Amino acid sequence: MTDSKRKILVTSALPYANGPIHLGHLVEYIQTDIWVRFQKQRGHQCTYVCADDAHGTPIMLKANQLGIEPQQLIDQVSAEHQRDFSGFMVGFDNYYSTHSDENRHFATLIYTRLRDAGHIARRTITQAFDPEKQMFLPDRFIKGECPKCGAADQYGDSCEACGATYQPIELKNAYSAISGAKPIEKDSEHFFFKLEDFEQFLREWVDGHVQSQMKHKLNEWFESGLQQWDISRDAPYWGFEIPDAPGKYFYVWLDAPIGYMASFKNWCDKNGVDFDDYWKQGSDAELYHFIGKDIAYFHTLFWPAELHGAGFRTPTGVFCHGFLTVNGQKMSKSRGTFIMAETYLKHLRPEYLRYYFAAKLGSGIDDIDLSLDDFRLRVNADLVNKVVNIASRCAGFIQKKFDGMLDSELTNAALYHEAVAAGRSIAEAYEKREYSRAMREIMQIADKANQYIDTAEPWVLAKDESRLAEVQACCTLGINLFRVIVSYLAPVLPQVAEEAAAFLNIDTFAWNAVEKPLLSHKINKFKPLMQRVEPEAIEKVIEDSKQNLQAAAAVASPAPAKAADAQEPIADTIDFTDFAKVDLRVVRIAKAEHVEGADKLLRLTLDLGGETRNVFAGIKSAYKPEDLEGKLTVMVANLAPRKMKFGVSEGMVLAAGPGGQDLWILEPHEGAQPGMRIK
Repeated sequence: MTDSKRKILVTSALPYANGPIHLGHLVEYIQTDIWVRFQKQRGHQCTYVCADDAHGTPIMLKANQLGIEPQQLIDQVSAEHQRDFSGFMVGFDNYYSTHSDENRHFATLIYTRLRDAGHIARRTITQAFDPEKQMFLPDRFIKGECPKCGAADQYGDSCEACGATYQPIELKNAYSAISGAKPIEKDSEHFFFKLEDFEQFLREWVDGHVQSQMKHKLNEWFESGLQQWDISRDAPYWGFEIPDAPGKYFYVWLDAPIGYMASFKNWCDKNGVDFDDYWKQGSDAELYHFIGKDIAYFHTLFWPAELHGAGFRTPTGVFCHGFLTVNGQKMSKSRGTFIMAETYLKHLRPEYLRYYFAAKLGSGIDDIDLSLDDFRLRVNADLVNKVVNIASRCAGFIQKKFDGMLDSELTNAALYHEAVAAGRSIAEAYEKREYSRAMREIMQIADKANQYIDTAEPWVLAKDESRLAEVQACCTLGINLFRVIVSYLAPVLPQVAEEAAAFLNIDTFAWNAVEKPLLSHKINKFKPLMQRVEPEAIEKVIEDSKQNLQAAAAVASPAPAKAADAQEPIADTIDFTDFAKVDLRVVRIAKAEHVEGADKLLRLTLDLGGETRNVFAGIKSAYKPEDLEGKLTVMVANLAPRKMKFGVSEGMVLAAGPGGQDLWILEPHEGAQPGMRIK
């Protein structure tokens, strides 16, 4: 991307207006917010809009259960959502609702344009109907026995026990999850969007607009044939009535993505911006959607097709992300790892989580794990011991000895310019959503800054009055390197950046401002910017998150991996099918560290060429950590994460040799590339 000013519109998926925000949701909103803040820091015109997804049967039923009107429920949940997003510093330019006049306008406009162009079909279908509640039942409100495996209490569309998918009428002993009544079958006319009309357009649009992993999934959908999409629901239904069909309502997924347009239109009207300048066909503005991979079907097929069919521009990019696990497992209420945003914020600073997510996120759709032990260790090591430590080590000397005045020149200009030059690569990583790479490169600058201060030893120099000039020179460079680092971290740590700006006595962290160092410049008194994460705080989050539920069934964890031993007998044979499941990847060792309390283990941060993994490897007998960084090795990439005493290991490293000091891995010049699969 060029540095010329860009017009960018960014959205995150709309949270459903019937429940609170949890940490799994926040992966997406933090990822998006970091990208938006980076674009604004670069000087681009970037607008970030979102809204509550406020329609559908579940909202209608929940409001009914609470004895309130749906609008009351929507308003209440919206206030809670905005409170939580604000608490995590997610800076929307506009947060709105799909139950709005703007959304009704655009939903009607898009529908009528599609209808008039012949892209809407009508036909009668048979559905499950609740005879007591007198309403058609969505798939998720019908339960019964799976027709494939017989598991009880399964939903009307898929079985959680065996994974089978089916039609609701195939369920055995089906019942309404609303009233308990046995559903009957009833006919009703429905409206369908003829997605197949846009197959050729979509096949061409996919190139350059979605990630390669999603492109493969889209090809599967193309090969299986695009199906017409049911966009209508029968009364009673909470939503917008279809204009030419009394008693028929737009299905929630029809008007949910249109909520992006509605929220932006609401913002445009308040700020005097031309809506059409962004949404007309041929617009030079950029439009990006950040979404979870579970809703890719709607955003990469239906949404661009309906926009194109209705005469609007299509997205510049749809960026999918994976799911969140905690401590290597699905979030669990019984274990206290199903953590609500509000619960987290009672005990921990939001920027801890923003940084940890950034350190784990790549540009792909792989799931990420929140290892609570690793979370504490990484935040303390990187943010407190490295970044904040630079300022705290230098600020006192500048304040006490030189009345807060920095030196007039840099004594080690090369080190400073090296840090500034790194900004090009870091900016590229942010732009490509390779946040984990950006965090690694920023921490490398922090390491070099701390090494410089360690070598200079200003605390020793300050004891000798004749060497005070050296103290000022050393600490001036340290403060300037701190400024560079915080500037690069500002999209991730906005509050720290704001407090650091006050300390540095500067107005902004504009991306290119660091090209000019702070010289003969007066700084303010330093105040602690961040405290260590204590184990007790995490324990309180878990305890507050636990609910009085039956303990989840125990899940067997894999046995500890053993170091290779030439004297051990060969294990039982496996067939080729089992072996083919093993995904072996070449990885670069980005970082290697000692593990406190472990005799044989090293903690490795492995670069797979787009994402990073933390793995504990029993190779301490053969290598010093500093000798490993930059080398290549092979890992089992699809091994389930395993909780160990020292944290979660996200794979297994392979090395050759009889053991002890004789273990060998690849050198960088040996031709393999990170992420390369071994076949």
